[in-house]
Amino acid sequence: MATRISGAESQIMEALWRKGPLTPDGIVAEVGEAHGWAPGTVKTLITRLLRKKAIEGRREAEGYLYRPLLSRSDYVQSESQSLVDRLFDGEVAPLVAHFAEHRALTPKDIQLLKKLISDLDDE
Repeated sequence: MATRISGAESQIMEALWRKGPLTPDGIVAEVGEAHGWAPGTVKTLITRLLRKKAIEGRREAEGYLYRPLLSRSDYVQSESQSLVDRLFDGEVAPLVAHFAEHRALTPKDIQLLKKLISDLDDE
């Protein structure tokens, strides 16, 4: 994904991934009320996402509906890689070390990391 999606825009995307397609009023109900955003704010965010080609809007029998063009997995991959690139010179191990040093990993976290490493070793 070449286009950056802001934190506020990502809230619109999350609503569409969760419950889409949605009408403008449906997006306002899902996101605007939770964040205290006025309908005009939500519609501005929708317009930005349309320009970025992250969503599309289409008139259908139910009214005007918006749906994501960008999958959540592609978004998460892009954002994750961007974080690793910016903060850890593109290396994942220092990211994991950071969490291990600055936050107590739960036994479940450690178990999942060990399984992931084991699965990677088996490939």
